[in-house]
Parts: sequence; C-alpha cells; structure tokens
Amino acid sequence: MKIAGIVAEYNPFHNGHAYHIERTRSLESGCGATHIVAVMSGNFVQRGEPAIMPKAERVRTAMAGGADLILELPLPWAMASAEAFAFGAVSILDSLGCVDTLSFGSECGDTHLLEKAVDALESHRFSGLLRLYLDMGISFPDARQRAVREIAGNKTAVLFESANNTLGIEYIKALRRLHSPIRPYTVQRFGAGHDEELPVGDIASASAVRRIIRAGRIDNAIAYLPAATRNIAYKSIQEGRGPAEIRQIERAVLASLRLMSRDMLAELPGISEGLENRLYDAIRQSGSLEELMTCVKTKRYTMTRVRRLILAGFLGLKAGFEKQSPPYIRVLGTNERGMEILKAAKGSQISLISRSGRFATLGDPAQRVFELECRAADLYALTLPTPLPCGSEFTFKVVKD
Repeated sequence: MKIAGIVAEYNPFHNGHAYHIERTRSLESGCGATHIVAVMSGNFVQRGEPAIMPKAERVRTAMAGGADLILELPLPWAMASAEAFAFGAVSILDSLGCVDTLSFGSECGDTHLLEKAVDALESHRFSGLLRLYLDMGISFPDARQRAVREIAGNKTAVLFESANNTLGIEYIKALRRLHSPIRPYTVQRFGAGHDEELPVGDIASASAVRRIIRAGRIDNAIAYLPAATRNIAYKSIQEGRGPAEIRQIERAVLASLRLMSRDMLAELPGISEGLENRLYDAIRQSGSLEELMTCVKTKRYTMTRVRRLILAGFLGLKAGFEKQSPPYIRVLGTNERGMEILKAAKGSQISLISRSGRFATLGDPAQRVFELECRAADLYALTLPTPLPCGSEFTFKVVKD
C-alpha cells in the first residue's frame, strides 16, 4: 500500500483535478499511489468566498473522480493565507502517520526547483530583505519575490509569479517545519492556468468553470468536468444546491461588519500594521461589498486578502487558530480503500472524527473550531439558490462509495 495525500478545494472538481489524480496513481510518473487521501476545504474557500457547492456535493464529485478518502480542512485554515492553508492541510496528512507522498500540481513541475525556493525563504537574509521591501509599501507577494531574487536569482524568484508554484513551495515549507517523513511530489499542470478565463481544450481553470456555472450555463460547464462527476454536479445545480453566491447575503455581511468595533476588527486573522483602521473607516462608508473591497484594497493589501478579512469578520473568525495545527481530523467521505487508510492511521496522535456527536467529547480548541464550522455552515446555507435550514453540521453523514 502506497498512500498519497492531496490538498484541494475541488471548487468544483474538474478535468484538471482528475488528471492530477491519474498522474498520482501512475507508476510511470514515479509516484504510483495505490491509495489517495485528499484534504479538502469545507463550505468556504481560501480566496475568501463561499464554495460553489456544499461540501457534501464536492466530496461526492471528488470520490467519483478517483479520491479514496476525503478529510476536512477546518475553517480557520481553509480561510487563511497560503502559508497557513498549506500548514493546516499538511499537518492533517502528517498526523495520519501513514502518508508516503504529498502530491500537488505546479506550473514548473520540478520538485527540486521548488525546494530551492524554500531554501531561499529559510535563508538568514530573507526576513531582513522582506522587511526592507514591505517598508517601501510593496505588497507581501511582490516583496517576497524581490527578496528571493536577491538571494537565489531570477530563475527561482519567477516561481512565485504562478499560484500553484507558490502553494507547492508552502507545502514543502510545511513538511520541513513539521519534520515530516512525507515526500513531496509535483505534477506539472497543463491546459488553462490558475484563474485563466479561457479554457484550453477540455481543461478549464476552476475560476472559469465557476464563472460559466454562475452565468447559468451549467450545460456548457459540463464539458470541463470528468464524465463520472457530471451527473452529481448537474443535479446539485438543478436542485438549487449551487451555485453559492456571496451576493445572496451581501447586506447581512455589511450589517455584521458595521456592528464591529476597531478592537474587534483588530482581532481578525490577517490584520496587521493598523489595517483595522482602514477597514473600519471603509465599512462605515460603503454600501456594497464591491465598494468596501475597493476602498480597502491597496498595492500592499491584495483583493484576496481583503475578501478573507471581510468574510472572517462575518463568520466570527479570530486570529490564533491558523498558527497552530488543526486539533482534529474529520472524515467527510470514504470508500473501501479509504477505510484501509483509516485503519493504517490508527496510531494518529489527534482524534479522528466521523460523527458530529464525537465533538462533544473533545476539549478546547477542538470544540471551538467545530462551533465555528457550525456557524459557517448555517450562514453558508443562505448563499445557495434554495436556502437550507440550520444544523447541517449535526446531520452531516460521511459520504460512502
């Protein structure tokens, strides 16, 4: 048994994801995984918005697409920076104690090159150079890239211009931080790149697929989804379980933010350098989320970071959780091979949860994280075309194939 871990949002699961799983299983690729466990975000995703379909629907598509076991990345890590997102997910895989390989997509397709980028980030020169560029008012991504260019040259620095390279670097960094025995393995992406609007052949970015679905053209989007998952996605959309839209709760989000003081905003994850003051002032003068985000965004503060801050305020997230490892491992879906992974993970150092009732037996911080998950699920239910009642986290059943 050779177990590979994957970190994903599957928002939605598309042909590129199916190709990644196929290459991870391939003996020719050098990975040759017999079993695949995926750590997947729940109802809200890293770009600071609701996932296009509820997590149960996305679990079904992922399993139909070739994953054996789906574990949940809890909200504080799913809605965090790339560094914290990667650390939370890799911590879960490492805690299983049975994962051999971490497989991830990248634009460069070169693990060695990504390792060199991590070496640069861990250089004694890096923090000083980063601070120098940040003090010049440059955004964190640009400041980081400039610092790496000085340390390791342009060939390494340009890796940070591509989203999946950057995430791959964070995965490797997390493996090192945890002193994990898991081996990194990267699959080179092909076809449409991250956030590209136009498909290439039958490969479209998740962003492009979401745009097509949200435009009411699910029939057009089907071409970019694996055949085994199309009926699941189509039925979900037709029955009102997608697409989720933040605009459905726009005024609720604005109202909740207007009730927050400067001190409350200062406790949000990702707040630094007095950003709470800029956010507070923008909240009080904005009549829409678009206006609010435009008011807060600067060269230094990216739109993705601003979206996460806004949603974190609405969902009740506070800084702190994302700096630790997730306190539990929650099973969302499994097949027979997934059960074999769980059997191999019996020595896991943190609790494996398959029933929501188990959370009552856990102490802090597991209970507090689950309470946040419940609150988020109840609010997510209002973003769907057909709003759902509260309590879905307590009625959720592990998807079995």
